[in-house]
Amino acid sequence: MAEVRPITSWTNRPRIAIVGGDTLLAKELRELLAEISPRPEIELISAAAAESTVLATDEEDALVLVPLNQQALTGARVVFLAGSPASSRRALKANPANGAVLVDLTAALEDQPEARLRAPMAETMAETAAEQPVGSVNSHAGIQVIANPAATAIAMVLGIIGRRATIARSLAHIFEPASERGKKGLDELQQQTVAMLSFKKLKQDVFDAQLAFNLLARFGEEALEPLQDIEARIERHLASLLAAQKISEGPLPMPSLRVIQAPVFHGHSISLWVELETDPEPTMIAEWLANAGLDVRPDEPPANANIAGQNGLSAGAITRDANHPRAYWMWLVADNLRLAAENAVLVARELL
Repeated sequence: MAEVRPITSWTNRPRIAIVGGDTLLAKELRELLAEISPRPEIELISAAAAESTVLATDEEDALVLVPLNQQALTGARVVFLAGSPASSRRALKANPANGAVLVDLTAALEDQPEARLRAPMAETMAETAAEQPVGSVNSHAGIQVIANPAATAIAMVLGIIGRRATIARSLAHIFEPASERGKKGLDELQQQTVAMLSFKKLKQDVFDAQLAFNLLARFGEEALEPLQDIEARIERHLASLLAAQKISEGPLPMPSLRVIQAPVFHGHSISLWVELETDPEPTMIAEWLANAGLDVRPDEPPANANIAGQNGLSAGAITRDANHPRAYWMWLVADNLRLAAENAVLVARELL
């Protein structure tokens, strides 16, 4: 389990580009990059517009988005792909030879031969700086695909526990927020909520189903992306992260997963069940997580309603399974967008 390290400064001002500069993910990236001193030069690139546009913000200065083309990417050392899968594929084609390293937060490029799945907060870090983390990214080249935040969160926790006790089995229920579908997902949930209260027709472009005041195990047939595809991607990313964990007893067992679309705007919530070969007290498990840098809340479990904008991963409600003395339930919550952006900026820190 990698220690969650603060993002430190670099000595010069590298040029960084963000494709999808007006997205929710881009906002998180800009906030995290603003904490670095000196601040990098940031170029915001539109995921769709063919001409430069001005992005109105609450800040003093308006943000200008330039079109996605080779000229916009030239000179950048790192390009964050935070728009749509289609814009990520266009950026791959537009990126000049020997150009910037692409840090893909959309997972659209994970099938490329040179792609490496990354989640620095969940990767096994060597005790010495000479050993490389997951993916053997020693050339800092190619495409760095940021793992799904739910997969990252589960891998973080299982990695911590698996280094102190042998895990026999585990399972996780992942409650997916609307913000994982971007601004379109947020807008549709908001519209549906208002429409339900006023008995109006529901907008269903994203989910093709009623999400407001509802839980979904599957989307409608005409949804933008099937929920089972999202579930498969989380399983794929989690399997890769767990396989790369360095546990003396062998690889960590893959948990059983179920993804449920929840009628919440922000924040992953995960109900995790873990069976161990030993039976430590729940307070000891809480101590393991806290010592590894997680925000552990023993008195009041974390909630997605108040986690927005917070870094890292929070855990609570760690209890023994009443029907199994060596099994434990725990509740995990993270700002999904912030967790993905944190890992992306940590990757950029390595590259720069």
